[in-house]
Amino acid sequence: MNKVRVRQLWFAVTLLISLFLMLIPMPGPLAPFKPYWPALVLLYWCLQSGDRVTLGMAFCLGVGADLFDGMVLGEQALRLTAMVFIALRFRSRLRFFPMWQQSLAVLGLLVNDRILLLLVRVFGGDPLPPPEFWISPLVGAALWPFVFLILDDLRARLRIHDA
Repeated sequence: MNKVRVRQLWFAVTLLISLFLMLIPMPGPLAPFKPYWPALVLLYWCLQSGDRVTLGMAFCLGVGADLFDGMVLGEQALRLTAMVFIALRFRSRLRFFPMWQQSLAVLGLLVNDRILLLLVRVFGGDPLPPPEFWISPLVGAALWPFVFLILDDLRARLRIHDA
């Protein structure tokens, strides 16, 4: 297999794994601690190869996530598209932040994601969520260095580098 196909396959596999990680059920008390895996993986790819991640691709992944998860069609698509737009806009700065600053930036993006989710659900007629609703962005920001380093290490081991 040539390098271009391996790169495309690795990109698709990581996004598919993030969708499957999103589907893993967690026990009731631990459910608020579940990170938003597709967002974390998309943010990684936004920082590593911004030309590969587009708004249309984020929208399609979001629609796929909606179909996988059984949510309102377009809810995650809107959230992921907004997140990718902001990440691509500030990509040149975010790439060179130290890891702790990247984690804070990821926290800001994930909180923005939660605010969008809150708006969609409240306008849809749902009641306000409990305070545990805000734990997931904190967990995602805490996991960001590990997600980044694991994906970067695997990418280096597979010798997948953008030309």
